[in-house]
Amino acid sequence: MRLLLVEDSDDLARSVLRFLQGEGHAVDHAPDAATARAARDGADFACVILDLGLPDGSGLSLLKAWRAAGDRTPVIIATALDQISDRIAGLDAGADDYVVKPYDLRELSARIRAHARRGQGLPETRMQVAELEVDRAAARLWRDGAEIRLTAREWALFDTFIGARGRVLSKSTLEEALYTFDAAVEGNAVEVYVSRLRQKLGAGLIETRRGLGYVLP
Repeated sequence: MRLLLVEDSDDLARSVLRFLQGEGHAVDHAPDAATARAARDGADFACVILDLGLPDGSGLSLLKAWRAAGDRTPVIIATALDQISDRIAGLDAGADDYVVKPYDLRELSARIRAHARRGQGLPETRMQVAELEVDRAAARLWRDGAEIRLTAREWALFDTFIGARGRVLSKSTLEEALYTFDAAVEGNAVEVYVSRLRQKLGAGLIETRRGLGYVLP
């Protein structure tokens, strides 16, 4: 899924980026509030991880502005501020969750997945998709009890289709789910990954809507 990490610490940002990208997510990094605003205006994100202490302003003010503009993207505050009053202020400003540094990256990833699912209106983790049994929390799927292995990027694309709940997704939307702003995107990347998914999951599972994009009915 496409994520936005708003974090001014280069060392922490590198660690978080490396971990989340290793799980197949496309993660954009904003080291300050101005970059975060520009990123949020330029793409749709499944979840935002937001630090409160930014060099050019308050993350809390940024969150309040997003919510006032009607932005309902799930936001997880990740900060060193650990007082109860700080937590209350963050949640009252519209945050969906609050974690205190230092945090476990595995727990952060689980929280991201949970909030992204709720944002899609799909809070459950296990589901049936055609002949496939899917566990979105574990990023695993089976057919007739036999596990089908997907690469991190294949899973990211398949999970994007699930989250769309039957909507047709354009090529550009799928590219946004797979690649960050600064990534070089090959012209046929989406076609290649859709083809790989069809080979592994079944040729008829993902449908092509000519001139529009692709859909998992």
